[in-house]
Order: sequence, then C-alpha cells, then structure tokens
Amino acid sequence: MSTTQSIHSFLSAELDHYLSDLRTLAAIDSGPHDKTGANRVNDWLAGRLQALGFTVTRQPHEKVGDTLQATLTGSGTVKILLLGHSDTVFPAGTAAARPVTIDGPKLLGPGTCDMKAGLLTGLYAIAALQQISFEEFGTLTYLCVADEELPTRWSVPDIRAAVRGQDAVLTLEAARENGDIVTARKGNAVLRITAHGHSAHAGVEPEKGCNAILGLARRLDEVAATARPADGITVTLSLINGGSMTNVVPERAEAALDIRSFDNAGLEETRQRIEAIFDRPDPAGIQFSLTYEAVSPPMPRTPAIAHLERLAQLAADELGFTVHGASTGGAADAAFAAEAGVPALDGLGPIGGLDHSPDEYILLDSIVPRTAMLARLLMLIAAAHTGGTN
Repeated sequence: MSTTQSIHSFLSAELDHYLSDLRTLAAIDSGPHDKTGANRVNDWLAGRLQALGFTVTRQPHEKVGDTLQATLTGSGTVKILLLGHSDTVFPAGTAAARPVTIDGPKLLGPGTCDMKAGLLTGLYAIAALQQISFEEFGTLTYLCVADEELPTRWSVPDIRAAVRGQDAVLTLEAARENGDIVTARKGNAVLRITAHGHSAHAGVEPEKGCNAILGLARRLDEVAATARPADGITVTLSLINGGSMTNVVPERAEAALDIRSFDNAGLEETRQRIEAIFDRPDPAGIQFSLTYEAVSPPMPRTPAIAHLERLAQLAADELGFTVHGASTGGAADAAFAAEAGVPALDGLGPIGGLDHSPDEYILLDSIVPRTAMLARLLMLIAAAHTGGTN
C-alpha cells in the first residue's frame, strides 16, 4: 500500500470520529464576542493537540477568546503553520436551535463550513501523518484565533508574530463550492468621509444653512468612478448617514467606502484619487475630512504561492481528483503571511458553502479526500524544502 493510500485508508476509518467531533464543536456557540464559547473550543482543541504531542500556549484577550498556538517539533527543517479561527457569526442559542443535521450529501450546522470542519481537518491530517510515522518537518504550528469574523481585531499581532519565520502557511478555511483552493486575495481598506456644513431652520431660513448631505452626495459619483474593475480594483459605497431632524438643514454627513485591490499599489492609487476629489474647495463652503484605515493586506499570487499550488495539485492528483487555484475579493488571515513574505494557500478544508446562513454546509464526501490532500501537501512541502521526495 502506498503512503497516499495508507493516509486515505486511515482517514476513511476515522470518518465517524471526525463527524462526532464536528458535532461536538458545532454544539458550542462561539459567535461574535462570545469569549466563553471561543475558549471552550480552545479547551477542546488544546486537549487534542496535546494528545498529538504539541506544546500548547494561549494568549488571552480582554474582549474575545484566547489565541491558541501549538507547536510540534519534528526531525526536519521546514517550518509550516496551519491557521484557523474558532469564532462564528452566529449568536448564542443558535447551536441548540440548529444542531448538526445530515441532508443527503450535505452536513449542515452553524459554523461547520466556516470553519470548525477546517479546524478538524488540520488535526486529522496531523494524526494521519503520525500514523505513518512522518515527522520530517522542523516545526508544525497550529494557530487558532477567536476574532476572525470581527471588524475590530485583537489577534492580528499574534498572527503576525506566528507567521514570521515560517516557510509556508496553510489556512484551514473551507474550499470554494467548486473545490478550488485560494491562491490570491484582495486587500481591503476603509475610507471614511465626513462633510461639515452649517445647520439652519429648514422652513424659516434654509438659505442660511449649508447642506452637508448635498455637498457629500455631489461628489460620490466621482468617487464611484475611481473603481477600476478591469484591474481588480473595487470601490463600494457601503455606509452613508447624515442630518439630525427633518426640519433642520443637515450640518454633518458621513460616508464609508470599502476599497479592494490585489496589490498595495492599487489601494494607494485609489486612496489618492479619492482624496483629490475632496481636496477641491466646495462652492457652498462645506469642509471635508477623510480617514483611511488599512484593514487587511493583499495576498497576491506570487511564484512561491504558485509553487505551493502545484504541490497541492500533485497531492490531489495522487488521490484521484483535481484542484485549481482561485482568486477572491474576500479578505482572510492568510494575507498576513503574504504581508510577511511567507507563501500561503487558503481553502484547504472540506468543500462547503452558504457560510453565515441557516443553510451553511459541508459536503460529506469531501472530508476524507481533502484531509488526505492536506496531509500529503505537508509531506510534499517538507520534501521540496530538503530537495527530496515523499
């Protein structure tokens, strides 16, 4: 029996245990800011990782669950990090209201696809490697954060510290619905615009006011035109508000823009174009102030990422299926590896979809092959690092 066959056979025999573990994790509410729930997931993961021989540390955070980091030392030199998150988008009570169910080819449940199945895929891939006594890596690091779904992050310094010095980062998020892995992601930034006008009575003397809403609105068509879809640059007006009462000329209006690009140059060029629009004096005297926040760095498809993609395709070929790399506009934590110059692949968990909805699912028949692919990918990365074969 070949190594690949041995891995697949082991994981096939463990599928019932995997599904039982997934029911356990999905039964834990770990939604936004649910520090207790996220730490219950961490407790469970820590026990399993320690049983696999990992040394586990935890970085506590005031408002969200801990960042869990576990490290296993092998006999080789390559350093690989597996990355995931314990939080979901679902509020407390969802797990009890919608427990895991199986509907034909699908397993449904809150947080199953995004991304508790992926967390298990990492654990079971490691267990499969131990079953065949593979330890030809320098270190395997398993990192799980608890705030990936939140707009305000506490774990980013933990991620940046953990990815530094790694040779590869493999993110355990689910595959695309067609089975693709992710080899490029857009970075995103938020630009907030505030218009400052002057209030007046809307019925008695509106001419004495300076309408901030109108002043802002007059420039938003120009803002939208800074998008360059052919170059992968999008600009989305995602929030707008202004005024206080219907009988008052509004003295203040605000808008927020989501800007995305596959590289930092695109983000910066778009920022400058929008700033130039609001640098022009307003004939009515409205003043504009802008604030820019970089949210997530881009993950461009580099030659090093293309190399990891080829290794993943080789692993899939051995298992009798194909995978393709895909680019996406969505941001994810793999981008922090790219920011540090470390190649990363994303979407290495089971195939699934409809994240963040009551119909979130994974495909049952994708669990074993995708987990086996991850195990073989770890072996192939180690072999490529030393110039050998596995």
